[in-house]
Parts: sequence; structure tokens; C-alpha cells
Amino acid sequence: MLSEPRSGRLAAWGNALLAGVVSPDDAVLAIVGEDAVHRVEGLPGESAPVGLTLALGRLRTLGATGLRVALPAPGHPLGLSGPPEFNARALETEEAVLCHSTALGLVPEVSEAGPAGDVHVEVVWHVLPVREAPPADVPSLGEAERELAEALRDATEILAKLDVAGSGPVAEAAIDAYRARAERGREVLAPGYPPRAVRVLELAQRVGMLISLAHENGHGGAVSASEMAARSLALRPVERTARRAQVAAYNSVVEERERGR
Repeated sequence: MLSEPRSGRLAAWGNALLAGVVSPDDAVLAIVGEDAVHRVEGLPGESAPVGLTLALGRLRTLGATGLRVALPAPGHPLGLSGPPEFNARALETEEAVLCHSTALGLVPEVSEAGPAGDVHVEVVWHVLPVREAPPADVPSLGEAERELAEALRDATEILAKLDVAGSGPVAEAAIDAYRARAERGREVLAPGYPPRAVRVLELAQRVGMLISLAHENGHGGAVSASEMAARSLALRPVERTARRAQVAAYNSVVEERERGR
């Protein structure tokens, strides 16, 4: 939850490109981010992997009018619509992109190469058939914003109650530093997204930061097995809420377009 999912970058900037509000070069640069290269494999009409620019153009000609994000986890097929083969691949990576109006989806495969200190990340997006059906468990932006406000309060209370390291000023400092890095390095969402989607995504990332701090900073005062289990159990619905909100934010432009028809 700390970092922006690659599926989120692909969907957000792909949607901006499909809407004509950014250039292909700008979209691809934003999608690739700090990775070395992204390729797309299995695209209809192509016998070998191709670059993002060609792939996004081809998806448009195949009928894609928008891109949706899925962020599934075990027991929670968030944003998926089937078939089982695609869902299984998406669950392995815990993220995927589904093409609206075209029965295709993309699942990333991430690999690293190079010596320590000079590691290059390469991503191959595998194109697979998907079922054109409503995605699972995706809330509206309004629902997501209300749920997140409660989740942020719950996460803070849970960490404080269980005396988890980093639940107080340390957590706030880490969140502020993360936000500063994010503001310097990237836009929260691509051009064309409504302000509410930006607000929801920022809040979802804040909740995700608190959860990650709870897992990364040791057990704090939750020293017994039962206390550690209670913490994990208490944070699980908060983490699910944050993931649902992320998906709602990334998918909002497609959903608004559908409601406007």
C-alpha cells in the first residue's frame, strides 16, 4: 500500500491518453516511472512483446474506451470479473488492469536484473481474455470517502490501543515525508480525474501508510501471540477499505463516463 500500484499508473495515464488529454510520450513516461522498461505480451495481432505506445494504440483500435484497476487479495476478488484463469493470475500479483468495452485484461510480471546497487526493473504486461461483467466489490467515490474517514480513525485507534511502534508522532512524520516525496515525484492521478478521486486516493494512501508502519515497525506493545493476532484481525478490514477506495479512485473516470450515457 505504500507505493502506487503499477496497474494504477497504467490505468490512470492510459485513461488520460484515451481521453486525449495527454500525449502518448507523456503517458508512457508516467506509466514506466522508475522502472527500466514495460512491454506488453499477448496483444491480439502481435506475435511478440511490444512497447506501451503501440500497445495502448492497439487497445484503442480494438475498442477499449477506458481502463479499470483490480487489486485483489486472497478471499477478496476486488475489481475482478472472471474468468477463473484471469482471476488466478491477477491474485498471484494482487493487481491487474481490465479494458472497458474490450474483453481483455493485463496482468504485470515484474523481474529484476543487474548487480546490487544497480538493479533494473522490467515489467511485462500479459494480455488475457476477461469476462465483460461488473467488477467485484468496487464502491462509488462517495462510499469510498465515507468508509475511509472511518477507517483512518479506526486504524489510528487500533495502533494506539495495541501500543504498536510508530502509531503516534513517528507515524505522522513518516506520512508527511511520504507525502512530500510523492508531491515532488509525481501527480497523484493523471489529468482528467475529478478532484474527489484525487482526495480519495490520497486518503487511501494515508491509511495504507499507517497499516504498513504497523507491520514494518515490529510488534510494539503487542508482545503476545494473541495480541499480535488481534492486531492483524483488527487491521484487516481497514486494509480492505483502503484497497477498495484505491480502486474506486482509479476507476472513477470510467464509471462517470458510464453514468453519463
